[in-house]
Amino acid sequence: MTTTFDAAAYKETTREQWQDAAAAWHRWSPALEAWLGEATELMLDLARIEPGSRVLDVAAGAGGQTLSAARRAGPDGAVLATDISSRILELAQQDARAAGLANVATRTMDGEQLDVADGSYDAVISRVGLIYFPDRQKALGEARRALRPGGRLSAIVYSAPERNGFFSIPVGIVRRVAGLPAPAPGLPGPFSLGQPGALEQEFLAAGFEDAEMHTVDAPLGFESAEECVRFERESFGALHAMLAGVDDEAREAAWDEIERELRQFEGPHGFVGPCELLVGAATTPE
Repeated sequence: MTTTFDAAAYKETTREQWQDAAAAWHRWSPALEAWLGEATELMLDLARIEPGSRVLDVAAGAGGQTLSAARRAGPDGAVLATDISSRILELAQQDARAAGLANVATRTMDGEQLDVADGSYDAVISRVGLIYFPDRQKALGEARRALRPGGRLSAIVYSAPERNGFFSIPVGIVRRVAGLPAPAPGLPGPFSLGQPGALEQEFLAAGFEDAEMHTVDAPLGFESAEECVRFERESFGALHAMLAGVDDEAREAAWDEIERELRQFEGPHGFVGPCELLVGAATTPE
């Protein structure tokens, strides 16, 4: 039996997941920034964000990269953080105020339907967000529309699953326990842009030019596999959604198995989960 992918239902489920996980994701912010910090700085470098830049952050989440972009843009620049979840943006705005960054604004919106004026931004960024859009070409087309001629797009995605054991192992276990098939090619998911050339091809197909790609080794560090599982269990709403159809006993057994498997990454320096990120950038035509 063939199951038709329902993009609208997927988006609504995703929105609900992030509404529920917002507080936890925000609570783990220090771990997130330690993990994603190097790739984030490279993304901002490639986006050429400088004092006075106007920046659009798509699928901004709790906004760690939003704040970093705002610091670079300075008081004469501006950053608009957008996300499908209103709750997670409330936390991003809260952090911006606490950091004294008056140049940050937030607006709830779908990245495939950006309610912004044409050509109004110098840079568009997206940290581990593009992989989850049902229609990536539509999202990239919207980013291109929002950028001025010569503006820059930069995004972070995961590379291939075999290079990201911290996440691919839990996903594989959850899929097996829940009886879920592997995602079909072209559908959204954590590793949907992880194959060589995939992100570059998406950029070029959307009309961007001068695409460049960089690989960043970004191991995820915790004191133990148990702490990593707690992080994923609290923050990764997609894993909970995948387990929604199984009973409590099977669900707990899945998390126990995940922890056992992730212990292979424990060593003298605690838990070091393999993670490889791709940071890509491209330019709108002049």
